[in-house]
Amino acid sequence: MNTQIQSIHFKADSKLKEYIEKKLDKLNKFYDGIIDAQVYLKVENTSLKENKIVEIKINAKHRSFIQTEVAKSFEAATDVAVDALKRQVKRFKDKVEAH
Repeated sequence: MNTQIQSIHFKADSKLKEYIEKKLDKLNKFYDGIIDAQVYLKVENTSLKENKIVEIKINAKHRSFIQTEVAKSFEAATDVAVDALKRQVKRFKDKVEAH
């Protein structure tokens, strides 16, 4: 899967990028129609500890899936977002196979 990661107003380290790509690659197990993914990483200027935003957009055949999550770390937000995307992809695949 082709994955583009954009960090907005900061430089993401390679370890974080590898972590995100590894998590996203697991989605191919659930639906092989996934074409690519765009990931946007942002840090919100608030007094809250949960200020890391991860937005993931997955382009698949006939459909796009988008999930945005906020957490204390980019890794935690990525985990929650990928889990939600996994549910979306499974639901879509089940619906497509039923028809």
